[in-house]
Amino acid sequence: MGIENDIQQASFRNEYQKMGINLMYTANWLNEQIGRFLVQEDITQQQYNILRILRGSEVPLSTLQIRERMLDKMSDTSRIVDRLIVKELVQKSACKFDKRLVDVTLTSKGLNLVTKLDKYNDQIDAILKGVSESEAKTLNEILDKLRSLPNNHNL
Repeated sequence: MGIENDIQQASFRNEYQKMGINLMYTANWLNEQIGRFLVQEDITQQQYNILRILRGSEVPLSTLQIRERMLDKMSDTSRIVDRLIVKELVQKSACKFDKRLVDVTLTSKGLNLVTKLDKYNDQIDAILKGVSESEAKTLNEILDKLRSLPNNHNL
C-alpha cells in the first residue's frame, strides 16, 4: 500500500514532491491515530502537548517558553493555556523574574490527567511497531536532516 493508492494519485512530479506529500499525509494519519486516545479524555493534541511540556519542566514556564517547546509552532499558546485554565488543568501566576511574563504551572488535576494518559503509551507504540527499531533510527536521522537543511526563502 503506497501513497499513490492512499490518496489516489497515479504519479508525482518527482520523488521530492512524493516525499513531501507522503510526510504530510503520514503526519496527519499519525495525528488522527493519537487523537483517538485524547478525545476520550476531552483534550486536544495541543492541550496534551502543553501538559506534557509542563510535566517535564522542573520550573514554571512562560507561554513563550512553552511555545518554543511545542510541536505545533503555529499554535496560539496563550489561547490554549487559557482553555486549560478553564478546565483547571494549569494555573497562571506572576513571574518572579520578569513582570511582563506570566508563569504557567500544572495543577494536580492536570498532572493526574497526564498520568492517566500515560496508559495509552503502549497502544501508541503498537501503532508504530510495524517499523523496526533500526528503520525508526534511520527515519529519525533522515527527518532530523530534513529539518536542519537551510531554508531557501528565495524560491
